[in-house]
Amino acid sequence: MSDDTPTPDQAPGAPHPRETQQMFGQGEAEKAFLSAYTSDRLHHGWLLTGPRGVGKATLAWRIARFLLATPPVEDDGLFGAPPPPESLEVDPEHPVAHRILAGAEPGLAAITRSLNDQGRLRNEIVVDDIRKLGKFFGLSSADGGRRVVIVDSADEMNVSAANALLKMLEEPPARTTLLLVSHQPSRLLPTIRSRCRTLRLSPMGAEDMQAALTQTGTELPAQTDHLAALAAGSVGDAVRLINLGGLEIYAELIAILGTLPRMDRQRALRLAEAAAQRGAAEKFELLLTLIDVALSRLALTGATGAPPMPEAAPNEAETLSRLSSSPQQARQWAEVAATITARARHGQAVNLDPAALVLDTVFKIQETAGRSR
Repeated sequence: MSDDTPTPDQAPGAPHPRETQQMFGQGEAEKAFLSAYTSDRLHHGWLLTGPRGVGKATLAWRIARFLLATPPVEDDGLFGAPPPPESLEVDPEHPVAHRILAGAEPGLAAITRSLNDQGRLRNEIVVDDIRKLGKFFGLSSADGGRRVVIVDSADEMNVSAANALLKMLEEPPARTTLLLVSHQPSRLLPTIRSRCRTLRLSPMGAEDMQAALTQTGTELPAQTDHLAALAAGSVGDAVRLINLGGLEIYAELIAILGTLPRMDRQRALRLAEAAAQRGAAEKFELLLTLIDVALSRLALTGATGAPPMPEAAPNEAETLSRLSSSPQQARQWAEVAATITARARHGQAVNLDPAALVLDTVFKIQETAGRSR
């Protein structure tokens, strides 16, 4: 991969988690880990779970930096034990912080999807990626120091890799902590989950998310309330929305929904053509996601009797209320959402023309709007 290509554990357009110094909105998770550390109940395996983009990888690297930079109590000799740490904060000038930033810390191993023999990124973490840890433990055991492993994301391990990691969790090397980042822990082996202590991270509030975005160097849009509604507390999703023009795409989608049940076909055609442009694969994937978001918000409006707030686009509340004003309509929108998602993913699998797939989706939505009047 080239230097400007994001690694598998890095959100496009955002700094790598190892470069992120401050943590926002996850004080409870930090407190839980620190409590285990200071009470001498540090588990050897930790499962960091929660929605994608809320800071799981950032917390994993923060924990790794803390563990490797904090000397064990028994090493403090004649001067007695120091007071227990009150945070996971590590001075950016600490040698460990410098080595981690440079990718040169011998006590840390980061496992992600690797390149295959053709130099292409694999779709999963394979057993050879996990077996490399045997060499890591063997080379580093002599100095008696602490060792930390980050697996990001553990959901991406194939069966052989998962079984190899399970053996390490069952018989962990001394003074080793394994940090497993997981977006969908239900995909992991139950035996892996049972051998880890879970840290659950929550979606961020609007203020914490804005602070985290500012730290990434991302330029915030004027419609921060729209961004907060669409990103649902995920900094990773917010960065993706900003970089790919997601707010504008969603606003156009809502504008098209606003013309239902007749629908402005020219606008729908322009939306479809934009998704079919060369190099627009990421925008096409984002458009499918945003269609799913719009349908979910339509169903929620009918089910609760009020549109979700804040709005995610201009005039969204009015459009959602008009198209979904009853529990019956909510059910219809929920059903069509499931149908559209299945059709869209099948269309992607068989390489259906993106423009045709978008138009098929929009016409299915129009059909539902006409039926639910």
